[in-house]
Amino acid sequence: MNTDQSAPEATPSGVASQLVLSLEPNDARNLAVLCGQLDGHLRQIEKRLDITIRNRSNIFELYGTPLRCEMAASLLSALYSEVGNGLQLSPETIHLRLQESDLEYLVKSRENQSQHEFSAVIRTKRLSVTPRGVNQKSYVRAIAHHDINFGIGPAGTGKTYLAVACAVRALLEEQVKRILLVRPAVEAGERLGFLPGDLSQKVDPYLRPLYDALYEMLGFETVNKYIERHVIEVAPLAFMRGRTLNHAFVILDEAQNTTREQMKMFLTRIGFGSTAVITGDTSQIDLPKATQSGLTHAREVLDGVAGITFTEFGNKDVVRHPVVQRVVSAYEAHEKLSQTVSREGPT
Repeated sequence: MNTDQSAPEATPSGVASQLVLSLEPNDARNLAVLCGQLDGHLRQIEKRLDITIRNRSNIFELYGTPLRCEMAASLLSALYSEVGNGLQLSPETIHLRLQESDLEYLVKSRENQSQHEFSAVIRTKRLSVTPRGVNQKSYVRAIAHHDINFGIGPAGTGKTYLAVACAVRALLEEQVKRILLVRPAVEAGERLGFLPGDLSQKVDPYLRPLYDALYEMLGFETVNKYIERHVIEVAPLAFMRGRTLNHAFVILDEAQNTTREQMKMFLTRIGFGSTAVITGDTSQIDLPKATQSGLTHAREVLDGVAGITFTEFGNKDVVRHPVVQRVVSAYEAHEKLSQTVSREGPT
């Protein structure tokens, strides 16, 4: 068996072939037996392993993930060798060989293992961050593979902290050139009044949780150096209009306090090579009552759009002090009860 990871220039699907397999010796009869009537055996393998197989004589082009293509190439080579020794293939034989070799199971196991290994640890300069639970691991995996990602859930679920960890990793691995921290300047039921200082100092109080995470992962000196060089930039959401953000990791925190117009404006700032993470808690909206949250609106509008992910965190994902989880659950239960009473009216 000869395999070549480089692809031919033209392919049926218009994308590069994952693997090219040459079966030797080039025997027309044995190749016909291997492929089956109307290439039925190849179609059977394609369907079971979720790949595409094209062949010209003894040259087979396999399209799909590298792991699945390698598994299929091994199976085709083994079957071709046995056909040369007199084996007569049938759909039942192909089915049994797939069952006996557990190729589907092996593929799924290795892919799941690869995903698990990827999400197990986020290494930063000063510490390693380990996602806990299914939702946190899915969240980190989604951020690594998609351009726009939403993390929605109650306080203490790690959605902001993990976003910062992913941003730091992307910066250290030179996947992006800068980190941009954005937050709407809406007070949590208070009026902070006039804040002295420059733009960064005015926004600082709103971005303190993000700063704390950065200091923990990179250290004070490194963070301050990056801020001076504009590698790390802070910006109020209102100042984002008109910008295009290329090769940046952008975090919009407390997104439940954006308006519909602000959310649309922010999402359309994302440029090439950039990743955006939008975090928020829809149970803590501080907007005027008549104003719909841009976060809840985006969840309705963008659900199912390619390249955009939503990770929903719940009370079970809270990783702070155990009492925080109980507080969140108590408030949630009280709000549900209040909504029920308001709908049914006084009894």
